[in-house]
Amino acid sequence: MAKVQIILTYLAALALAFWVLTPIILVTLSAFADPRDYYNVMKLLPSSFTLANIYELLFVLGTWRNVITSLAVAVLAILISMGLGVPAGYVLARYSFRGRDTLKLTIMGLRAFPLIVVAVPLTVIFMQVGIADSILGVALAHSILAIPIVIFMAYSTFAGIPTQIEEAAYIDGLDEFSAFLRVTLPVSAPGLAAIAIQVFIISWNETFIAGILTLRNRTLPPEILASILTAPDPYKFAGALIMMLPAVLFTFLLRKRLIAAWGITLR
Repeated sequence: MAKVQIILTYLAALALAFWVLTPIILVTLSAFADPRDYYNVMKLLPSSFTLANIYELLFVLGTWRNVITSLAVAVLAILISMGLGVPAGYVLARYSFRGRDTLKLTIMGLRAFPLIVVAVPLTVIFMQVGIADSILGVALAHSILAIPIVIFMAYSTFAGIPTQIEEAAYIDGLDEFSAFLRVTLPVSAPGLAAIAIQVFIISWNETFIAGILTLRNRTLPPEILASILTAPDPYKFAGALIMMLPAVLFTFLLRKRLIAAWGITLR
């Protein structure tokens, strides 16, 4: 019986890996495929590859500027949303006060609003302030989208950390803020890494608000929708690869912290 369970577990893992990796592999092959090979109906998969698709997309069409803008927006969104959301999650996890459950429900309800309901007022406000077509404006908009998720993920992270470790720090002479910085924050690092990845993915993939707020400082997704979709297929796959690659690399580099957040260790 145990062997059957092990075999079924491995089969399920292989099926899941196939489900996840197949589109990634196909997008990668198509992005580097020679156009003559790609449009050859006699070939199921391309056999000759080129960097021309990526090069022309980035440097001939100028998409590298949008990549840099997307990265800058994502980093700013991580800093802003985590700077505001992580302390809020900590307060919700560690302190009992009147209206705490109502506040949590209110924060959760913010995610129920359609993007268009948020985008139009934000555009008006940002135009009045003068940050509508700027990296800061898009980062603030993405932070608004991400903060409810950051708060709840931070709440779950800190709620899973025993209060005894902070109490031991108090006995050793640390005040509450020092105990948070020197004890609680390092222990919560895997969870915070997962939060950062989530915010990065939200910001990197967001299209609607970024498309409304920007004209010159566009992030990559609205630029791809505006121009790349009319290009040949290899350019489309090259754009998809560029969209996919940072999130995959970010997740791969922080995989140990992510798995540690689930209570598993990697050797």
